Amino acid sequence: MIRRGVGAALVGVLALGGAGCTSLQGSGDKGYVSGDGSLTLVARPERADPIVLSGEDLDGKELDLADFRGKPVVVPVWGSWCGPCNGEAPDLVAAAKELGDEATFVGINVRDGSAAQARSFVKSYDVPYRSFYSPDSKALLAFTGTLTTTSTPATVVLDADGRVAASVLGTIPSTQTLVDVVRDVEKESADG
Repeated sequence: MIRRGVGAALVGVLALGGAGCTSLQGSGDKGYVSGDGSLTLVARPERADPIVLSGEDLDGKELDLADFRGKPVVVPVWGSWCGPCNGEAPDLVAAAKELGDEATFVGINVRDGSAAQARSFVKSYDVPYRSFYSPDSKALLAFTGTLTTTSTPATVVLDADGRVAASVLGTIPSTQTLVDVVRDVEKESADG
């Protein structure tokens, strides 16, 4: 069972999330469609197989999601060209810093013409985590059923086993919402 939202109070917070890069009526000149920032939670029994994704990061070094199993992993999908991605970057950085060792953050950079462009974004916002470099957006195929190759921005929370536990299509509602979701996913893993 997939649960959408987690109650009336959170629904109110989620409504403040914004519409993302573009409306659903158009795809802009980059060919992407962003969601409205709604949070989707996936109940433990309904989670699919672990996400399998490996490739190169922005510096050309190997990166594999399987290396981070054992605690929640937050996967922000972003591009330096995406206005809402720029807007939510400070919230993602704040969440990564607040969560510290409780979770790992691994981004997926899409549609940037060069890794240098993406590295400039990382430097501008002091992003403390690595990102896959996927200019063709093919890395998003690993998230079929949760994301499409045009889902930007988006954030996925994987549980300790690497399975999709939550997702936000569009900008995250707030730093605190993301931190709370990750801590809930961490707690359920600890509770076994």
